[in-house]
Amino acid sequence: MGHSKHIIIVGCGRLGGSLANQLSAAGHRVVIIDRRDGAFDKLSVDFSGFKIAGDATELNILKTAQIERADILFATTTHDNTNLMVAQVARAMFDVPRVVARVFDPLREEIYRDFGVETISPTKLSADAFLKVLE
Repeated sequence: MGHSKHIIIVGCGRLGGSLANQLSAAGHRVVIIDRRDGAFDKLSVDFSGFKIAGDATELNILKTAQIERADILFATTTHDNTNLMVAQVARAMFDVPRVVARVFDPLREEIYRDFGVETISPTKLSADAFLKVLE
């Protein structure tokens, strides 16, 4: 992945936690944000990044995560609205070069694109995988 990047991950669920562990192991500077303290249990013992317990839709939390230095932000919560809000703020207010959001509702992907946010839709990926079975 080249040089070490400053990566912010919003949401320390199974997805966010897994990304955080792998990116931290790969030598990146990782900051993970979650509302619940207990969510950080998903991080491995050798996770070398920073954990912030708080609401990523709040500007002071994003500033604590040093968002102005971020190369990339991943919005991985299970709530489309939260992901869209955080992604939008990261792009519009802090000009984060790459913002990628998890979006469950494929119909909303266009909204994200209008904000310059890349999307990954578990719903679409799963549907594609099931349809491949027919081939």
